[in-house]
Amino acid sequence: MPATCVIGLQWGDEAKGKLVDLLAPKHDVVVRYQGGANAGHTVVSGKEVYKLHHVPSGILAPQIQNVIAPGVVIEPNMLIQELTGLEARGISPRSNLKISERAHVVMPWHLLEDRAMNKTVVNGESIGTTNRGIGPCYRDKVGRTYAMRMADLVSPELPNRIEEIIRAKRTLLASLISSEELAELDPEKITAVCQRWAQSLGGMIGDTTYFLHDQLDAGKKLLMEGAQGSLLDIDHGTFPFVTSSNASGVGVCSGSGVPPRAIKRMIGVAKAYSTRVGGGPFPTELLDETGNKIREIGREYGTTTGRPRRCGWFDAVAVRYTARLSGADYLSLMMLDVLSHFEELKVCVAYEIDGERTDRLPCQPELMRRCKPVYETLPGWNQDVTSVRKLEDFPLKARQYMDRISELISVPLGVLSVGPDREQTIFLI
Repeated sequence: MPATCVIGLQWGDEAKGKLVDLLAPKHDVVVRYQGGANAGHTVVSGKEVYKLHHVPSGILAPQIQNVIAPGVVIEPNMLIQELTGLEARGISPRSNLKISERAHVVMPWHLLEDRAMNKTVVNGESIGTTNRGIGPCYRDKVGRTYAMRMADLVSPELPNRIEEIIRAKRTLLASLISSEELAELDPEKITAVCQRWAQSLGGMIGDTTYFLHDQLDAGKKLLMEGAQGSLLDIDHGTFPFVTSSNASGVGVCSGSGVPPRAIKRMIGVAKAYSTRVGGGPFPTELLDETGNKIREIGREYGTTTGRPRRCGWFDAVAVRYTARLSGADYLSLMMLDVLSHFEELKVCVAYEIDGERTDRLPCQPELMRRCKPVYETLPGWNQDVTSVRKLEDFPLKARQYMDRISELISVPLGVLSVGPDREQTIFLI
């Protein structure tokens, strides 16, 4: 298969990084195609834990080429820190990483904009950001006039471009930020910073679109790595409580430049329960001891921010929607070991809105807030599964739970995960 894609089917944090790391050795190229440093992919190799933000999860294998594609927005300081951290641990990421010259750059003014605009609320609830400039960078990308791309960092026109943008940004931000913050927008200082970025990253910057096309022509296998999750998709997610990119399967081709006909297998990734970070409707959220128990057993704290995640039962309505949206061929069900500690489990099979039952995800947030989950109760297996390595070795009740989820979302099981380590994974495909 020329290209396989790994897509999160929930609100992110589905353990996609682990799956990409496991699939990477069967591929020649791993491609990160959207999102920014707000993504946090955790890869566990033996006793070593790697937390990745920009860098694709195939970076630990030196024979695999890794690509940061045009759909990603890059915060160079964080990327350089990430590369330096990997180098300090014996990894050589610069030897097998390519960065698209078309990828947009998170600039210092984007960080100021993010802090200023993050005070905005919708219906009394903060949309929430990681304050890393991701949204403002995507906003400038779409607006075009004040956008900066990686190609600009290595352009001789860099000083003029910086000065031109800062002149406009000072006017736009004057009423939103303090005079001290405004003074941080110094063209000479920011130009010098950009030149240091170019010196550090310049050797990896190039045309990744042509590179990926050439790889496909040569019969190489590509693995496409999504960030965040489908319910955070800017067009198809729980808007406006979403990210600023197409985090579902619909964004693979636009973010990477790889044509649709090359994508032959879509693997949708979901936890065996639900989590969400930040604001927005969450029908199955558990604001009780059960929710706290899931959080503590599953170590549900953000890779990037450390924020505690909101936890709840598996929402089959939402995942059925995202599985169809992303064209999932197989389901990778993660974190099954967390549910080993419950006498009974619940799965949301429908919503009730103002007395009406529906199996469809509403568009409007106010409707989602009124959704009452219709639950189906299943018996818990109450048995440790972290040492299970074959499907037939799961307890019967665990099999029944997994099969029911597969049935509800109409996607066959492809991968099962019972712990963070690589060997705690059962492949059915």
